[in-house]
This record gives sequence, C-alpha cells and structure tokens, in this order.
Amino acid sequence: MDLTFENAKKIRSEYVTPEHLLRTAIDDDDVMELFFSCGSDLMSLADDLDEYISENVYRVPDSVTDYEPVWTEGITYLIESAGLQCKSSGRKTIEMKDILVSMMDEQKLYCSYLMKKNGLSRMELLEFISFERYGGFSSSDGSAPQWLGDDSEFHGQDDSVSSLEEDFLSRYTTDLTEQAEKGGLDILVGREDELDRTIQTLCRRTKNNPLHVGEAGVGKTAITQGLAQKIVNGDVPDFLKGFSIYSLNMGTLVAGTKFRGEFEERLKRVIDALLKKEKAIVFIDEIHTIVGAGESGNGALDAANILKPVLGGGKIRCIGSTTFEEYTRVFEKDRALARRFQKIDVLEPSRDDCVKILKALSSRYASFHNVVYEKGTLETAVDLAVQYLPDRRLPDKAIDIMDEAGSYAKIHLKSSGGKKIKVDEDVIRKVTSKMARVPVEAVHKDEKDRLAALEERLKSSIFGQDEAVESVVLAVKKSRAGFRNPEKPEGVFLFVGPTGVGKTELARELAAALGEKLVRFDMSEYQEKHTVSRLIGSPPGYVGFEEGGLLTDALRKEPHSVVLLDEIEKAHPDIYNVLLQVMDYGTLTDNQGRKADFRNSILIMTSNAGAREMEAGAVGFSTPSSSVKNDRATLNNAVEKAFTPEFRNRLDKIIPFDSLSEQVAYNIADKEIKKIASRLLAKKVRLRATKKAVQLVAKKGYSREFGARPIARTADAEIAAPLVDIVLFGELSRGGKVLVDAVDGKCTFNVQGAVDAGKPACKD
Repeated sequence: MDLTFENAKKIRSEYVTPEHLLRTAIDDDDVMELFFSCGSDLMSLADDLDEYISENVYRVPDSVTDYEPVWTEGITYLIESAGLQCKSSGRKTIEMKDILVSMMDEQKLYCSYLMKKNGLSRMELLEFISFERYGGFSSSDGSAPQWLGDDSEFHGQDDSVSSLEEDFLSRYTTDLTEQAEKGGLDILVGREDELDRTIQTLCRRTKNNPLHVGEAGVGKTAITQGLAQKIVNGDVPDFLKGFSIYSLNMGTLVAGTKFRGEFEERLKRVIDALLKKEKAIVFIDEIHTIVGAGESGNGALDAANILKPVLGGGKIRCIGSTTFEEYTRVFEKDRALARRFQKIDVLEPSRDDCVKILKALSSRYASFHNVVYEKGTLETAVDLAVQYLPDRRLPDKAIDIMDEAGSYAKIHLKSSGGKKIKVDEDVIRKVTSKMARVPVEAVHKDEKDRLAALEERLKSSIFGQDEAVESVVLAVKKSRAGFRNPEKPEGVFLFVGPTGVGKTELARELAAALGEKLVRFDMSEYQEKHTVSRLIGSPPGYVGFEEGGLLTDALRKEPHSVVLLDEIEKAHPDIYNVLLQVMDYGTLTDNQGRKADFRNSILIMTSNAGAREMEAGAVGFSTPSSSVKNDRATLNNAVEKAFTPEFRNRLDKIIPFDSLSEQVAYNIADKEIKKIASRLLAKKVRLRATKKAVQLVAKKGYSREFGARPIARTADAEIAAPLVDIVLFGELSRGGKVLVDAVDGKCTFNVQGAVDAGKPACKD
C-alpha cells in the first residue's frame, strides 16, 4: 500500500484509485506469476492501466509543492472486502491475492473490466489461489471445490488445469527428450554398463530410482542425456518407450521464494503435475541439494521429505546425480531417502575411451568454432590433461582443452584462402600451459632440447658439486622419459653437507631451469610438535581448521613445482612420518580430506646433519681424496642417526655435498661480483673486475667451514661498500664505469666518466 501511495505521488495523481493499486501490484513477482499462470496478457494490462490513469485521474500541477494524494473510497472498500474474506477463511493476514479477488467481484470498478479484457477470469484466479494455498484440488477428479463458487462465463475447465500443469513443468523443468529430438544434446559414447543398469532400475516396480555417483567431470549428466536420446530413437525396452525425462531446475524452483512454505508449494505442484503424466521421469542434478532445501528449522518439511512418499511407492521415477563426497557427507545421512535410490558408481573413463569421446564430440566443437582439429591433436589433449591437470577428471578436462583450443584458434589465428583454421598440437600445448599454469616450454615438444642442456646450465651456476647436479638431472630425465613410477613424485632427494655449499641454491636453480615454481618451507619454523599441523591443517575444533594446510594448499595451486624443505633436521620428527605417504604414493591429505598431488613435483630436503663432525676434521695428515672419503663417511653416519630407516628407505637418493675448494671459491667470487655489477646497471654504472680482484675476494672470503656465504659478504665489503658514496653523490651519480683491481691486498677503483652502461659486466 505504501508503494502504491508513493507511485501515485510520483506521477502527481490527485487520488489513489484501485487502478493505481493494481498497476503497482502487477510489478510484484508473485502477482506476475499469478497472471502469467492464468494466461493473462500482462503487458497489455499494464498499458491499459497507464492509459486510464493518465486520462481519467487529475494530475496535480508541478507548481503545487505541499501536496499529498488522497485515498479513494474504492480502495477502502477493497480492503474491507478482502478482510471479510480472510476472516471467513480463518486467516489473519490480507494478501494481495485477496484484494485481486475483491477487484474481480466488484463489477463497477474499471480495473475489474481491464483484468477480464486481458484474459483473466474469476474462476482461473480462484483456481490458482486454491492450488497454491491448499496444494491442489480437494476433489478426486480434479474439479474445483464447491466453496469456489460458480462462474457461468468459464468454460473448458479441464483444459485450463492441464495448461496450468504444463506451464509449471515448462517453468521449473527442462524436457530433455524434447531437446534430444531437436538435436540439442551431445551424443553419449561408451558407458554401456552404467546405461544398462540405469534402464534396468527404471523398469523396476518399486524403488525405481537410479542414482549416479561419481567425481565431478566424469559424465554423470551425460548418461541421463544419452538415455533421453535412446528414448527418442526408440532404442529402449518397450516399457520405457514414450517416456519423457524432465530435468528439475532447483535454482529456478528456489528463486523468488520469500516466505516459509513457498518453495515446498512449488515443488508439490511440480510433483503433482508429473504424477498426472503416465510416462514421466524427473532428473535432479546435484541431488544432494534437496536435503535441507526449504526446511523451516527442524528439517521435517524439506524437499527430500516431500519426495520420499512418491519415490518409495514407485509413483514417480527419479534419476539423481551427485559426487562421492556429497553422497557420503549429505545424501547418505538421510537413510530413508538413500534407500529409495539404487546407487550406480560412475568411474573415470580410460584414456582410450576418452579419446573416442573427444572424436565423437569434435565435429560439434569444430563447427561451433569454425576450425578443424588436425590428426593427433585429440590424443595430445587427453595425454596433456592427464599429465598437467591431475586434480580434475576425464573426460571433462580433456573436453575443456579441446574447446579452449578451438576458442584460442578462432581468436588468435587467421585462415588463409577461406579455409578453416587448423588446430594443431602446438595450440593444444599453449592452451594447456595456460590452464595448468606451467610454462609453455614444459609442455612443448622441444623440451628435450632444454633437458639436454639442463646439466650444463646447472653446472654453470653450481660450482664444485658435479655429482649432486648429475644425480638430480638424471632423475629429472628419467621422469620425463617415462621411466619413473607414475604414482610417485618425479624425485625425492635429501641434500646433506656443510653449510654454504649450494644445497638450497641447487634447488633454486633447478626450479628456474625447469620453469617451475619453487615452493620453499623453512623447517626451523616447525620445531614444536603442534606446528606439524600447519603443513596439513589443524584438526576440527582447533584454530586454523578452515584455512587448510600450507603445504597442501601450495601444491594444489602449483602442482608442477620444486618443493624445498630447507634444513629439515631442525623440524619435529613427526614431520618425517607425514612425508612418508608423499614419498610412496605422491599424495598428501589435508585436514578436510582434500588430496594434494605431488606426482608432478620434485621434493628436495636439505640437511646440515654431519656438519659439526666434519668441522672437527681428522687428526694428522690427509690427502684431498681421503678427506672427501672421510667427509662422506661422516655424513652417512650423521644421516643414519638423524633420520629413521623407513624415511631413508623411501628417498630416491641421499646426495652428499662436498666442502668447497679454493678453485670453487674463485668461481663463486666471480659470480658474486657479477651479481653486484648487474645490480649497478640499474644506476647506469658498468663495473668490471680484474682477475686479481676476483682472486683477492676469493682468498679473503674462502672458508672450508662456512662455504660460499663468507665470499658473498667479502665481495659486498670489498667492492660494494666503497662504491656506495661514489654512486650516490660522486662521479658515478649520473652513471659511468668503474674498474676494480687489487693492489697490495686491497681493492682499488678506477672511476671514469659517464658512459653507456647497457653492456653486461665482464672482467679482464
């Protein structure tokens, strides 16, 4: 009523009439549904009301400021009449539908004439209200109850009721058999066993309700669509011929419901309409959503409880689909509902079956994108989907790659001579790299060139650890060549050795060379027993349960990565037990039951175990070879003490790192000076270092005990520190070049004028 008053004031009407009230009411969703279901022409009615109000209701001039519309006697009469109707029926609330009935009863009102003119009769209005308010007609033959009165002008009542039912079915369901007749459904390939079991279940006398349970993306909905096509083609038993499959749209059924009971009333009317059809099958996708849908607090009136009576007696056939997780978590808990269905497991198809599915569907996707899929591209799509999208299921992920490849080609490639664009394996690989968030080189054919140069690249940046580099490279090559166990990570290594010899650096360089992300965890943060839960998530009832685990979440986001657990010997021993399943089966389950896939990652753990023993050294004289031999023995003993046998037994290899020699120290010093030079290029300063300067840094920074880190600090102290003021305030403030040399055990700097510093740093 307030909205009617505001609308009348907005158009500056002097009076608020019943026509104003009707014009405001038809914008309401419930009233629109009423008029639509009764077959009224809503647009024409709105136009007629607007025309009547503009021509017959006085409009107050804009110059009048202090103005309020006046309610007419007609409005008062309608409310009083609707109130009497509510009182006689035992209700305490006046609804808009009651006022509409009062309008129809008052023949003198112009709005009553307009409603009849636009196809609304009193009988149809009362039928709709009784159907909605009381769940159907009270008489067994479907005729209207006596209390609805008589309407001499109403004819064809049965046809009206039938059209009302069809209207509800068309609004809240989708006829899959009708779509199949029009060719709107994709064909079903394979799934003979599941389809036969579905047909067999539908032909039962009772509990004839199949329930397809499987992981998301395996094709549960496609089985029902395939059944609809078989019904249309007549390729079903005689009992099922002529059946129609109606897919229930739960979203539409719930949308717009505002008050308690509205959802249940809609569902009840849809069920009643289906019951009146002799050959109807209802399909509910994501059927677990009906459990608790529309409940009013205690769950006694949810959608599941409305369906149970008709499902148990075989009055209506229902096909459902859900995932294993939702079936266990939601659906199976309602035992009374679950026993009315026959569970049919839908598993992921094999690689060959998936290729057949893609070949059957490729013509439709090729026609849609106006492309041609070259020979071999579909097999590549399936193989790459299996390798790079492990968290999803076939055939859905392979179809997505095929579809996106067609979209990519349509947008980015151009046809020549009016021919269709060809989708080749390169396009498939580019699309897969974007979907899996891995570098395109990782999924490209020329990866073998990168792998061939992998060892050389790592040795150029990791000095003095050739054996470690060769072991890691061999494991990567074996994985890429297909020799590894597909259920395990690409490699599981334990790097052991003294501090500062390149254990962490090798992991970092390996990730960069492979184009994968480095996921690093400093294990010194996990020294306490309770901190282990941070990796896989806190148990229920503890802080952080909703957040998941740091390690599992990182691997779900980046399944193709190098996982580095730095200084693992500092972590609590319970972490070793958590990692056992990762080493054996390539998976890790978090606190919420979700699995993180390690099968496409490299797991590297570093440890300083044995470093203290090596520092003590051997008493007396020893040759370099004997020193290395002693160091290896020391490391092996330390590893055996620090790690359990079951942990060591699951490692691909324990890789020892040797202490740095003086020659290696020179290479590291050269590398650190080049890093300083590359940073100075941003200031347009070109730095060069002589061989003597590099030798000086190596000599001063070399430490067999502490490795490469003292060399980096020495380079910073001997070269970077003296140049700070010169770069900020001196001759190099606007760029230039500087030559670093060594004289009498000290670094000297020859600073020259500003030059182009775009060239790389070098040494004499």
